Amino acid sequence: MIHYELLDEQGILVVTPTGPLEKSDFDRLKEVADEFINTHGQLAGLMICTETFPGWSDFAALINHLKFVKDHHRQIAKVAAVTDSGFLSILPKIADHFVKAEVRHFDFADREKALSWLNAAGESL
Repeated sequence: MIHYELLDEQGILVVTPTGPLEKSDFDRLKEVADEFINTHGQLAGLMICTETFPGWSDFAALINHLKFVKDHHRQIAKVAAVTDSGFLSILPKIADHFVKAEVRHFDFADREKALSWLNAAGESL
């Protein structure tokens, strides 16, 4: 399950997983992201904020997650993984090979620092 908040003025989508990710979570994120991208051209940033990574509820959720990344990585300038999870902390190293967005890891306690970094991308929107 994912909660999300669109910081419309900054062009930042904040995503907070609260349980295993479900296929429908990415359907909702797609709608929110696509609506903003269609109006503004891109999202300045995406913040994934979770102390620990909850995983996926099933294989369909994993596939929908990968499809979301594939379909949106060119329209998101920066991604901040704000987490103490070992899995997500290595995300920037892996993502460099697959996505256009600049990806950076921040410790879970550094949410405001991550938001400031993402806001720097939004100044041009």
